Amino acid sequence: MLQLSGAALATPYFVPSAVLGRDGNAPPSETVRVGVVGCGGRARFIRQGADVKGFRVVAACDCEPGRAEAFVADMSGGAKWGVYNDLRPMIEKENLDAVMLMTTTHARTRVTLVAMQMGMDVYIEKPMCLTIAEGRMQVRAARKFGRVTQVGSQQRSMPINNWASDLVKNGAIGKIRVVEAPNFVGPFRWTKTSSADVKEPVEPWWDEWTDQVELRPYDRDLHRGWARWWDYDGGGLVFGVTGWGTHSYDQINRGLGTDDTGPVEILLEEAVAHRDTGRFEPRETVGGVIVGETGDADTGTRYHDMVARRKLVGPRAKVRMRFASGTELRLHLDGDRGPGLGAVFTGENGKIEINRNRVASNPRGLVRGSDNPGPNQRPESAYHIEDWIECIKTRRRCTADVEIGQRSTTLCYLVNIARDMGRVGEVLRWDPAAERFTNCDEGNALLSRAQREGWELPPIA
Repeated sequence: MLQLSGAALATPYFVPSAVLGRDGNAPPSETVRVGVVGCGGRARFIRQGADVKGFRVVAACDCEPGRAEAFVADMSGGAKWGVYNDLRPMIEKENLDAVMLMTTTHARTRVTLVAMQMGMDVYIEKPMCLTIAEGRMQVRAARKFGRVTQVGSQQRSMPINNWASDLVKNGAIGKIRVVEAPNFVGPFRWTKTSSADVKEPVEPWWDEWTDQVELRPYDRDLHRGWARWWDYDGGGLVFGVTGWGTHSYDQINRGLGTDDTGPVEILLEEAVAHRDTGRFEPRETVGGVIVGETGDADTGTRYHDMVARRKLVGPRAKVRMRFASGTELRLHLDGDRGPGLGAVFTGENGKIEINRNRVASNPRGLVRGSDNPGPNQRPESAYHIEDWIECIKTRRRCTADVEIGQRSTTLCYLVNIARDMGRVGEVLRWDPAAERFTNCDEGNALLSRAQREGWELPPIA
């Protein structure tokens, strides 16, 4: 089990120096020994790291009986991997250097804190936390224990995305006036069952899986569909606020150079309603390029490969934000056009649209420079895993360090908080340094959540 006492992180957990990696510097060899925590579908992306030098998975852990065993049988290629149902013995017995945390979102902060405390460098799947306050705990723990962190926003490591982001950040289109990004679907509320419906005894693995959330009876829709529900995630769907928003909004921060800050104002423009995500009709194309919102083919990109080709319906509402620079962020776009995993940056001298592994511009020549690296030549996550492994060896910060992940995830949760309060037309003022609203106590109450007794997150001393 991964329960911790309230004072558990006040003093570093004692682990062998071999696990820490030469007193927290370089790992003990050129091969970084990695354990996987959480063996669901997302964990299988580790295949994309097959060509990364020094990346070696040696163990897997999952609280659900049989899941780690099935994962290892499918993924190990016959290699002898350790199989566990608890993170801590896996770290203690396997002489690990690092762990990849692919758990449910509602359990992710707990396992992150345990792993860091035990000397592990961490790869944290996105969204990295369930609340803004949890994310700040992760940042504090990473700095306290000197851990190398990579949040799973892999566009940060894709050459063409970084190249285009640098164009925006370095003034290729002048001062950025407006950024347009998707109006993602939010989480749904689970109302089918409650703690009152629980019949004892409860299976220990289900108690652990539930973690900080209210203990409910087992339900397959909850267990396998957890990313849909508010208590467990912030909208971890295809075209969901934390599912795709963590990528799109991270792309915004990369382009604006706002990796260590955030907006100063948030405005809910309309009441939240269950709306569809677009018309999904055939679009006019010019040269194979979908005509953009402005009717100008130069600003429209082809559908991203991952964009769902069907209409989705869920809680949505347009939100507008403003940064201290004066740049306005409009979260308005539907899912049937435009950059589902990116944004359109409009400056004084043109537009640049950045989607995953694809860019467009108006004028067209902006993105046709000879230094454009072109589309990925490797699996999209290989670049990100490679950066993490290199940073473990050098001890520098990763391209998607935990602070960067905190800032992009915060944008997602500010959307959810504004929608949840429903104050249409009222400007909410946000202090990105203090990570608090300056004019809304109701919003501040939503920055963290009450946790189930016995599963409270430990403080970071």
